Amino acid sequence: MNSIQGLPKNSLVEIIHNHKNGQPIGIYSICSANQFVLEASMKQAKSDNSPLLIESTSNQVNQLGGYTGMNPEQFVAYIKNIAVKMDFPLDGIILGGDHLGPNAWQNENASCAMSKAGEMVRDYVLAGFEKIHLDASMRCADDPGNPASPLTDEVIAGRAADLCSAAEAAYITNKSTYNKAPLYVIGTEVPVPGGAQNAEETVPVTKPAAAKQTIEITKKVFYDRGLESAWERVIALVVQPGVEFGDEIVFHYNSEKALALSTLIAEYPALVYEAHSTDYQTEKGLAEMVRDHFAILKVGPALTFAFREAVFALEMMEIEWLAGKKSISLSGLRSVLEKIMSEQPAYWQKHYHGDALYLKYARKYSFSDRSRYYWLHSDVNNALQILLRNLSQTTIPLTLLAQFMPQQYQAVMQGEINNNPIDLIHHRIMEVTSIYASACGFENKELKLRREAQ
Repeated sequence: MNSIQGLPKNSLVEIIHNHKNGQPIGIYSICSANQFVLEASMKQAKSDNSPLLIESTSNQVNQLGGYTGMNPEQFVAYIKNIAVKMDFPLDGIILGGDHLGPNAWQNENASCAMSKAGEMVRDYVLAGFEKIHLDASMRCADDPGNPASPLTDEVIAGRAADLCSAAEAAYITNKSTYNKAPLYVIGTEVPVPGGAQNAEETVPVTKPAAAKQTIEITKKVFYDRGLESAWERVIALVVQPGVEFGDEIVFHYNSEKALALSTLIAEYPALVYEAHSTDYQTEKGLAEMVRDHFAILKVGPALTFAFREAVFALEMMEIEWLAGKKSISLSGLRSVLEKIMSEQPAYWQKHYHGDALYLKYARKYSFSDRSRYYWLHSDVNNALQILLRNLSQTTIPLTLLAQFMPQQYQAVMQGEINNNPIDLIHHRIMEVTSIYASACGFENKELKLRREAQ
């Protein structure tokens, strides 16, 4: 990539600029607060000499703590601590806020929910988040009309402008210490509630007319509110490109179905699309999405799914290798996770449907990976730490590694990673991040040649 004068190399603005000028490049967004996912993502970005976009959602991180227990400032400190540990340059990290709006307060009246949302957006900007997704598409308790019907574009745009005003005011306040003006993303995808449930369902692609209307109405409202400067920093529109996943199914990208939507965005010199729920797409599909101007690819559950796979495999090796040995207490990790998820079902019960046997299966293996909400629970984390400690105090037999983590076995045999549980977990997660890096044009050329030679 060639740097634009006055912009740092590989900045988000430069990536968008180069994409709009014909380069088939993009950026993937890590939507996870999982420590192992973040560590692996930093390893990936460092290997590729690429920027790292990390995002938190309004439910995950807000002024009240969210489900992580962190406010925006604390989340930034958390990311920085991991970066220092991983020797990753802080200036290589781009922080984003996803679905910033009244989502966490939908059961309250609009005035109260929007007040809290404005406070949240201000806190995000003051904490140093650069990429701000203004999403006011969700209904509040006193919004008129059918509760199942969407809000009008005018209402959504007006509330997005309110949130943008809060962000701009925070930026002006913070300009002396943080000189990057916020970059904005507008719009929202329309996912199947709780994820697609069966293979007969389809995921409709956003109609070009609807996308165009969102852009034009939002621009008009911004200009009416005196937010012309902010509009110049709107870089992306969230749409539905026809990708989604459910408990056991994945709807893969179909370039032909998205052709009209892809063609539309060419009318806007500074805009690309942001695609959500791109988890579990193929490398070919992701590369086609970037080519078709879905230049920001968000991924989250696929990363924690890979983490969960690695941890489950490690426990299988722990059982096979250490069960019955004196002075060794096994972690019992899967049993602990199942116990806590069963006792505290709030994070999965609206998403998993079926009889008791199926629910037990889904809690472990669903693509939706609702187990990701439970790894910070003290009992689950304690079990994980016991597992890591047990396998760090001995050398995992290569025969077991070949049985339960064959790709990591190959990496150990080739000297790419060490045979320890942390490296094994990171490598499994990086099997996912490497696909996104390649699709976005950031793959390490040496590793690509090695993979193609295998």
